[in-house]
Amino acid sequence: MFGTIEKNPILTLICVASAFLIYGYATSLPKITDFMIFCIFVVAFDLLYGHLGQLSFGHMLYLGSGAYGCGMFAYHIYPDPFLSILAGVVAGAIVAALLGPLVVKTSQAAFALLNLALNEVGAYLVLSPWHKWTGGEDGLSLFFNKYGFINFGESTFRFYFCLGSLLLVVYLVLLMVRSPYGSLLKAIKENEVRVRFLGYNTYLYKYITFVISGTIAAFAGALTSVNLAYTNTSLIAPTRNVEVIFAALMGGAGSAIGAVVGGTAFMTISNYLAMFLIRWEMFLGFALLVFVFWFRKGIWGYLSMP
Repeated sequence: MFGTIEKNPILTLICVASAFLIYGYATSLPKITDFMIFCIFVVAFDLLYGHLGQLSFGHMLYLGSGAYGCGMFAYHIYPDPFLSILAGVVAGAIVAALLGPLVVKTSQAAFALLNLALNEVGAYLVLSPWHKWTGGEDGLSLFFNKYGFINFGESTFRFYFCLGSLLLVVYLVLLMVRSPYGSLLKAIKENEVRVRFLGYNTYLYKYITFVISGTIAAFAGALTSVNLAYTNTSLIAPTRNVEVIFAALMGGAGSAIGAVVGGTAFMTISNYLAMFLIRWEMFLGFALLVFVFWFRKGIWGYLSMP
């Protein structure tokens, strides 16, 4: 039953939308809005990790680039929400495009650690040398223009806008991974040498995928700035990379809907378990061990098994 859902993109979108609508109105729309933005970030990360087999320890750099690109545009230039989001997406895409030629040449541990190092550099630049523009440790408090019913200061509008954004991202990623391009990514993941032997420029495909992943992560960062109406260094902190890695493993790598399931599961645990357990992080640690050793396909991977 579950395995047939992701085979039909429209059915996938209906299920995702229905789940978040029910979850949002049963709990809190602002909180579930955070969940959906995080799910977009997990989808971006999983495109690189689940479909290309490249584990990044520094993907927060691109979320932070989007967040600060959006926030700095709104704060210093013009507080239009759509132009600010666009500025954030462009900022993340530029950072990914500039760093891609260096990062994509590496693989495995070198790829993961190089991304982490670059994330550390980005966090330092935001905190110290560029503090006049980024706000440093204090960050930036933001406000955005409203145009009639388009009011990002209203939680219900933000909820539906982020829901629509998540559905759009999931749909585009599904189309991408099911195309010949997606098949080539899978082949590169399984055996890059053979794909190169067939005449394909694997470096180019890896670079394009890296830029797309960074751009989607930047979109999640821009939405975060709009949703929270502020930016601070936590949005680019290297220590938070573990969150997206954990979510991807929990949901099931290599699946767009698995990324959504994992992101939602992680945010639910981190937001609600803390109400009942003081050391809730310990539970996450045990859960990670369970998934790594016994449930390597993740929640969605096992639900969708025939």
